[in-house]
Amino acid sequence: MEVTGVLAPTVTVFISSSLNTFRSEKRYSRSLTIAGFKCKLELLVGSPASCTELELYGVDDKFYSKLDQEDALLGSYPVDDGSRIHLTDHGGARLGEMRTCPGWRSTRSHKKPATRGKTRSASVRFFLKRSKLGRYNEEERAQQEAEAAQRLAKEKAEASSIPVGSRCEVRVAGHSPRWGTVMYVGLTDFKPGYWTGVRYDEPRGKNDGSVNGKHYFERQAKYGAFVKPAVVTVGDFPEEDYGLDGI
Repeated sequence: MEVTGVLAPTVTVFISSSLNTFRSEKRYSRSLTIAGFKCKLELLVGSPASCTELELYGVDDKFYSKLDQEDALLGSYPVDDGSRIHLTDHGGARLGEMRTCPGWRSTRSHKKPATRGKTRSASVRFFLKRSKLGRYNEEERAQQEAEAAQRLAKEKAEASSIPVGSRCEVRVAGHSPRWGTVMYVGLTDFKPGYWTGVRYDEPRGKNDGSVNGKHYFERQAKYGAFVKPAVVTVGDFPEEDYGLDGI
């Protein structure tokens, strides 16, 4: 089975924000971490990265997922050319206004409006230095991106060895083994990275093959689950009849 991976190193997206009504079309590297991506958006939109929340919308403007894992790569989410990423400012700023987060120390003087630009630049530098982002720690940022890319590549390799339709055993820490049939392998809209959709023989799952309204496969409620490829073992695991199909 072939698993589709990242096709291009960069992606062109539209950026919208709760601070303004216009959209910007920008191109970004898929190897950016979400933390680094927020840092770039801070310079574009003006909202401090530590106060922002990102949401991904498809080319049809349908909501896909939140970009909420700081160390995950932008490319590990289903971001395609023409997608929209919406930035929500939680720092209390209103439409058309830029503001630093509550708790940030401000040295602005109401008597000297000319210093506001300098204060904002100082706040940006403070955030970058405190968070070890941007030019203040290029090596650490590069290392984080390399590690995230390695994790994604490892998951892709593991996923490529799991054929859809094969019998499998799932071993998750803290749970007894579960057996079922592989129904889906690949990227999803609900979380970054590669996932394996399993139809369990028993009602020991969490869903019916759908997450957030999107169906990846169909099964009775509690028979479906999505797990990482690393906990899935493909093999000769005969399906037993538990007499639960009618329940």
